[in-house]
Amino acid sequence: MNQKLRGAISLAMKAGAITSGGEKSLEAIRKGKAFLVIVATDASENTKKRFRDSSSFYEVIYKECFLMDELGGLIGKADRAVCVVIDEGFANMISSKLD
Repeated sequence: MNQKLRGAISLAMKAGAITSGGEKSLEAIRKGKAFLVIVATDASENTKKRFRDSSSFYEVIYKECFLMDELGGLIGKADRAVCVVIDEGFANMISSKLD
């Protein structure tokens, strides 16, 4: 994994620009606070579909990457299936490193 990507995600978390967990993430998307949705590749198909559909409807960038333990580790939490970047600047920075 790219060290700059790890640093960007960790910095965003420290800055309070990331929320994680299913319900909190969906709430951020629905309230228009989300700019980037990251879903773990090993999340359930139901979770992927729910966030893919919500991201599409609310026009939020959607990316599938990392395993749940990797995603959780990047933000200093236990395994996470999804996290949402709620700051546009951080979202753009992280998204550019994911492509």
